[in-house]
Amino acid sequence: MAKVYWMNDRSSSYQTSLVAKMLTLFDAAGLNELVSPGDVVAIKIHTGEFNNTAYLRPVYVRALVDKIKGLGGDPMVVDTTTLPYSPFPSRSTALDLLKSVARNGFTPDALGAPIVIADGYIGTDDVRIDLPEGFILKEQYIATGIALADVMIALTHFKGHPMGTFGGALKNIGVGCASKRGKLNLHLGGHPKYGLNTRAWMPERCAKEECPEYQVCLHLCPYGAIVHTDETVLFHRDKCRGCLACVPVVTMCGVGFLPDDYFDATAAAIVDSALAATKAVGPEKCGYISLALDISPWCDCVNYSDRPIVPNLGLFASMDPVAIDSACLRKAKESAGMPDSIAMAKGAMDPGVPKFAACGSFIGVSEEIQPNVGQQIGMGTRQFELIEVEPLEDATPFLFTTVPAGAKLGRPFAKKGDIYPPGGFKRKDEVDLEDVREP
Repeated sequence: MAKVYWMNDRSSSYQTSLVAKMLTLFDAAGLNELVSPGDVVAIKIHTGEFNNTAYLRPVYVRALVDKIKGLGGDPMVVDTTTLPYSPFPSRSTALDLLKSVARNGFTPDALGAPIVIADGYIGTDDVRIDLPEGFILKEQYIATGIALADVMIALTHFKGHPMGTFGGALKNIGVGCASKRGKLNLHLGGHPKYGLNTRAWMPERCAKEECPEYQVCLHLCPYGAIVHTDETVLFHRDKCRGCLACVPVVTMCGVGFLPDDYFDATAAAIVDSALAATKAVGPEKCGYISLALDISPWCDCVNYSDRPIVPNLGLFASMDPVAIDSACLRKAKESAGMPDSIAMAKGAMDPGVPKFAACGSFIGVSEEIQPNVGQQIGMGTRQFELIEVEPLEDATPFLFTTVPAGAKLGRPFAKKGDIYPPGGFKRKDEVDLEDVREP
């Protein structure tokens, strides 16, 4: 049985701030023992799509960077380039990714560590990992900058996901550590049964110039698999690589369908890819922190963030990625849904109802696939002990400074001399507060 350490999201003091709780859990779960002096430590995060607002705030990353430096480690903050995913991607090259994440507040100055795009300029810098134990993938390609790290800490925002059904630790490393071709692989590009190349294609449904997306559709596929002619719209199956750029357009307009069980198979492949990431670094050198806060129905990789589907569930830490995701799922299932969220629209408000199968998935795909596959392929166990951690009594580790206000400001106030005007400020001696209390 794996151990998962947990703290709630309530705060009333220095040592119960969410940043302090994250650091407390880091030690409680033994993640501090992973780092030896001189180790290069990859902090794997999701930096958020352009105009997404639910991603983890940079302050969490900065606090973790400082913690790792204090242990003698050499931290780097890592992410990878994405597939297009949409007609207007913002993170599919290293240049675009760095521009987008800087806008989201992730800069070397803010984080106190370099930001490394671990798979290179367009995502081709990778290491092949053999996966004989994989559920569906038998090989995978992991970003070189992550594969060569001594330690990896996955700092995860737990939330929903349109393809994985939920996005937890397994998704963070499964998708986020894969290179471009690794992502094409885990999204089953070219697969004889589940790949987008096998989908049904109904060009007679194309409205041509009358469609508001027509001009976008003309330049949609980076591989030239979708071609418009005067008479029809062609789909060259042999050219489709499964990059997903077309899905928000041709799928939504009803021309191109998704293969049966595509989402189920992709959820399983995500976990195979996660296993490859841990094999690359070393499973015994990987630790996991998941912050179940601002639990939006879809991932931080979309260009917006909907209202959370459940209230904040707290903070989790573990050495087992399957267990930590299972713990987060259980907490979400036990929770009531958030009023006026998609949980209400989908009938998932009651405790005991799975939240992500209803709200994260397009079509009700089971949220159990990821942890079940993870257990089956030996990544971890679904059996866990949830250990509630108490805040530290000593607030000192979480203070900005240990110099009291009087010692810090007494001398400059005295030297400035006029910090308080002679005779005081101009104000009324008394006002009628009762009058302004009334509605």
